[in-house]
Amino acid sequence: MGNINYDLIALDIDGTLLTDDHTLTSNVREAVREAHGRGAEIVLCTGRGPANAIPVLDKLGLAGTMITHNGAATVDSASRTVLHQYSIDNAEVARFRAYCLEAKLHFDLNTAFEMLIEDITPEAEAMYRLYGASPVLRNPGDPLPEGLVKFTLFGDQAELDRVEAEWNGWTHGLQHIRSGDYFIDVQHRDASKGKALRQLAQLRGIEQSRVMAIGNYFNDVGMLTFAGLGVAVANSPEAVKEAANVVTRSNEADGVAHALHAFAWT
Repeated sequence: MGNINYDLIALDIDGTLLTDDHTLTSNVREAVREAHGRGAEIVLCTGRGPANAIPVLDKLGLAGTMITHNGAATVDSASRTVLHQYSIDNAEVARFRAYCLEAKLHFDLNTAFEMLIEDITPEAEAMYRLYGASPVLRNPGDPLPEGLVKFTLFGDQAELDRVEAEWNGWTHGLQHIRSGDYFIDVQHRDASKGKALRQLAQLRGIEQSRVMAIGNYFNDVGMLTFAGLGVAVANSPEAVKEAANVVTRSNEADGVAHALHAFAWT
């Protein structure tokens, strides 16, 4: 089938692999499967949790290791086991939760495999449906569960711009990162897609130059700069494009397929 130029190919899901209405096109599916067939390990590298990332891997007809929660949990999709996770301190999370409760902002609490909510709005319900997520309602009076890896705030873009600016002034032991126009993720300060991808490449004995990554948002910058070839889709913010080596077509124009055909094999 010809040579593969990269042994490890990391793919972001939302805004990259999928279209804006969360569809996996046949062109993208076939290109990813071809890269796999030529010998590349395909790794989904996403802000999603495993529960709603595994169905995307299933649609690709693949299984294997996934980097989820922006690098906070690396999991094996076949056995549904956690290979590595960065848990966060519940006392630190409590401050962000209290802020959101007071401001009446929707949030969810994530362990490696479970998404927990304390209430639901029509907007949040529609969002979860779009992402194929099935959050579990928890009793707000119960202690926070152990093993949390991510706290996610959901809201409109202007509101989140304001919250992000305010949180940037906080001193705390966690990190917060914008994972989409409508999401801010709070997690362990050592968790990132780039670090998780580096760890996985080292584990596999794969040289940095043999890693390719494709993404579209600020939480993808670490993996784009780590990879031997970092590819930003055309719908990425300018700062993300600048962090990449090359820019491909948008997620609405089969950007992942175009990049794989152009660079992944000869």
